[in-house]
Amino acid sequence: MKHPNTPNEQDVDRWGQHFSRQLTLAAADLPHDISERLRVARQLAVAQRKPLMQSRLANNTQINSNGTLTAPVDEGLNLWSVLASALPLLALVIGLLAIEWIQQDYITSEIAATDSALLTDELPPDAYTDAGFAQFLKQGLGNHTSHD
Repeated sequence: MKHPNTPNEQDVDRWGQHFSRQLTLAAADLPHDISERLRVARQLAVAQRKPLMQSRLANNTQINSNGTLTAPVDEGLNLWSVLASALPLLALVIGLLAIEWIQQDYITSEIAATDSALLTDELPPDAYTDAGFAQFLKQGLGNHTSHD
């Protein structure tokens, strides 16, 4: 992985061109022998840079039989990068399973509380399904609140 403050090759080339222009401007006042040594050093630096750029280009691309360039087949996906990309999916699945388990537990607790309330009540469970009993409760609650 590349550090965000590391310059890329275009930045290096731009800086090299900038310094080359500055050196060319300053070289006008130098004696001939020094300017020749600088010119030779510059040519050597450019000659060394070209094979380096060509080897990087060759490593990053393939030349097809028809002369076109293609990107490399390997995109750098190894076992660790596949596992790292699957980790958020795994966390999501575990979270969803935990939510489902908690909701099932909550629903089971509510059903158990309702069942225990029905079984421990004085009335039989069939009374709660009777429409007349529901009407009786509504009238009884209305009369009970009016007496208070």
